[in-house]
Amino acid sequence: MRGAIIHGPGDVRFEERPDPVVVEPTDAVVRTVASCVCGSDLWRYRGISQVKRPTPIGHEYVGVVEQVGSAVTTIKPGDFVVGGFLHSDNTCAVCRKGMQANCLHGGGYDGCQSEKIRVPNADGTLLATPGEPDADLIPSLLSLSDVMCTGWHAAVSAGVGPGSSVVVVGDGAVGLSGVLAAAQLGATTIIAMSRHESRQVVAEEFGATHIVAERGEQGLAQVLELTEGIGADAVLECVGTEEARAQSVELVRPGGLIGLVGVPHGDLPTDALFWGNKGIRGGVAPVRAYLPHLLDLVWKREIDPGRVFDLTLPLADVADAYRAMDERRAIKVLLQN
Repeated sequence: MRGAIIHGPGDVRFEERPDPVVVEPTDAVVRTVASCVCGSDLWRYRGISQVKRPTPIGHEYVGVVEQVGSAVTTIKPGDFVVGGFLHSDNTCAVCRKGMQANCLHGGGYDGCQSEKIRVPNADGTLLATPGEPDADLIPSLLSLSDVMCTGWHAAVSAGVGPGSSVVVVGDGAVGLSGVLAAAQLGATTIIAMSRHESRQVVAEEFGATHIVAERGEQGLAQVLELTEGIGADAVLECVGTEEARAQSVELVRPGGLIGLVGVPHGDLPTDALFWGNKGIRGGVAPVRAYLPHLLDLVWKREIDPGRVFDLTLPLADVADAYRAMDERRAIKVLLQN
């Protein structure tokens, strides 16, 4: 088979790879129907995170089961499945607390921007759709592998509920998914921080009530004007930079919560959090915890998170997908196998 290998900054190649096989009785082999490029992949592509050797890349996927190990009971060959960006057994003490991203027996994948992938802990990771999905549902199903569940985790971590005021920092796929999550959870004021018209359109479709394009003091002043002069009940930090986290601390009200899901780079202003009585929760999204509910919403066409994909390319053109994401010509690129 073939798959994406990152060799260094700006250097992603589509190369021959060994076919995955069932190694453990709890494994499955899945033929990917679609995968995609994540904003977190760009940390390595841009040279911010080091690439020490050529490495398979990618962690989001939907596809069709080709093989299962002897211990797998919940899925079978031929099933269309979606799984989270980390695998989990869904039975360990941590998983039973609803934090499958930190499963005692979990981990990552050997590159999902590939024609086939091995999925460990198949029973605890993969969910089969109720039937063969229509083609137009595949982008939304794919979004559940990461960005929609990550945006949902930001909103849940920040305590978003009916009547909440919410600011979403970041207008990438995760931030836009956070807007959709906030709307689904009942927020009535949803402020999307976005400078890009195409992303503003999606944010408004997803439920944003206000768009703020400014940053710094001007952006803060606009948010304060919309939130009784005190800041938002909840801020969803969906970028990961030091600047984004500092901004989030300014934008949340005293007693409010920040849902932190951007992969962290740089410092966190703990003094400002302490003196402002501002809380912070979040981290790596436990996709498996949210997947049943969100899969049901997608299948019933009650939400359409696949709108975050605004460019579709063949998997073989994965290098072009990285360039488009890096140059901000696309919010998120879907790769068809």
